[in-house]
Amino acid sequence: MSFSPLKVAVVCMSNMNRSMEAHSILRKKGFSVRSFGAGSRVRLPGTARNLPVVYDFSTTYEQMRKDLARKDRERYTSNGILHILGRNERIKPRPERFQECRDRFDVIFTCEESVYDRVIEELWAQEQETCQPVHVINVDMDDNAEDATLGSLIICELCECLQQAEDMEGSLAELFLAAERKTGRSFLLLLKKRANYG
Repeated sequence: MSFSPLKVAVVCMSNMNRSMEAHSILRKKGFSVRSFGAGSRVRLPGTARNLPVVYDFSTTYEQMRKDLARKDRERYTSNGILHILGRNERIKPRPERFQECRDRFDVIFTCEESVYDRVIEELWAQEQETCQPVHVINVDMDDNAEDATLGSLIICELCECLQQAEDMEGSLAELFLAAERKTGRSFLLLLKKRANYG
C-alpha cells in the first residue's frame, strides 16, 4: 500500500532550536517538513537572562552566527548557540514566521503551550474555508539541546505512526494514548477543518 507523503510543520518561538532540531531529524527521515517561529522577533540568550540578543526574522542564520562570533565567540561557542546556528544554516537560509506562511500542512507540531495557542489563534484568524483538515499537536519540550532532541524524536515517531495509519483521524486517540503511556508526556491536540490554505 502506498501513502501520500505527510506534510508537516514544526513551530517553536524563534525557529532556532526546537523546531530546527525536529526539522533536521524529520528531513533525514524523508518527511516533507518546514519549520517556523511564532514570536515577533528571534530571541537568543544574551549576556544576562533578561538581556536576550534580538534579531528580525529576515536576518539569516549566517548573519547571526557571524555577529555573535564577533561579539563573544567564547560565550556563544560554550553555550552551543554557534553550533545551533551552523546546523540551521545547512537546513535553510533564515528563520521563518508561521504567521507569514499560507502553505497547507496535514500536521502542525508546536513545542510549547504558548506557541500552540499562537498557532491556533492564527488559524482561526484566517477566514477562507477549505475542506482540508489540519491537526495541531503540542509536544512540550524545554528550550535546551537535550530536550529539543528528545522532543524531536517523539515528533518523528508520531509522524511515522501517522504516515502509516490508514485512517489518520480515526487512529489519533489510540496513537496518543500509546504515546502518553510510553513517554510520560501529555499532548494537546486540535483538529481544525477551517483553514485558509491556498
